[in-house]
Amino acid sequence: MRASRLISLLLLLQSRGSMTASELARELEVSERTVYRDVLALSAAGVPVYADRGRAGGYRLLGGYRTRLTGLTRDEAEALFLAGLPGPAGEMGLADAVASAELKVLAALPPALRDAPARAGQRFHLDVPGWFRETAPPLWLPDLARAVWGDRVVELRYRRGDREVTRRVQPYGLVLKSAVWYLVGRVGENVRTYRVDRVTGVEVVDEHFDRDEGFDLAGHWREQAGSFLRTMLRAEVVVRLSPAGLRQLRHLVDAPFVYDELVAAAGPPDGQGWVVARLPVESVPVAYRQLLGLGPEVEVLDPPELRRLFAESADRLSALYR
Repeated sequence: MRASRLISLLLLLQSRGSMTASELARELEVSERTVYRDVLALSAAGVPVYADRGRAGGYRLLGGYRTRLTGLTRDEAEALFLAGLPGPAGEMGLADAVASAELKVLAALPPALRDAPARAGQRFHLDVPGWFRETAPPLWLPDLARAVWGDRVVELRYRRGDREVTRRVQPYGLVLKSAVWYLVGRVGENVRTYRVDRVTGVEVVDEHFDRDEGFDLAGHWREQAGSFLRTMLRAEVVVRLSPAGLRQLRHLVDAPFVYDELVAAAGPPDGQGWVVARLPVESVPVAYRQLLGLGPEVEVLDPPELRRLFAESADRLSALYR
């Protein structure tokens, strides 16, 4: 445990240049007294750790000291090569950079761990696109990735319905969701999201922007994705579900929270085990397509329009198989 913490302390100083005892304690989740003891232990082991005195002081490494990654365990080394995501990285134009970085990390590993990339590659493979999807990356994805890395403003031409619009965007990040790439960027005072496969042109402007360091891309995406799904569910239907229908419904609804909330709010089972529940849906036609897959395991109670569609379908099916 302590050996791992000493390596973490050393790598923090190596990557950040200078850190105070309180900053190190917060990062390592230990007390400042423990940090003092660990620094003494590193000094005793020959690591040139220097303490700057005063209010603005801290610890730093002398003489450009660098360490090899000899503290990696086998699990850590294999996880490191699993995290490369060569497919998405290649789509962003970063395949060569990822390959080069892996070679450098591999060269820094001790001999006993140099089979880590082979072991990881033999056991795990990430295939991002879904079945029956076009796998070619969007045309403008590499240009947008370079702009994201460089904090460069872009002039974005974007297809919206049957027209094309132009937006001046500060590109904050790229998100890959279900094999679809999205650009998250600031336009004026607002943060917007654009599907990259709808981008028809990108011009990287000779202008840098100051990134909001407090912006959390992952948190923003989770919030926006949840809000987007909820805004889509503008209608509601009332259904009666058999036990089998209730189980199968999980695989038909658009978002997991819809099913969880439906189950939590469903009424008690009747004598046959069926339950009555309210289901938020995008529209009556969408609900018809979704619920039709449950066949005789669902009965629509409301609205009358949807109940009529099911009755007509039942009549047609009965005529076909009579």
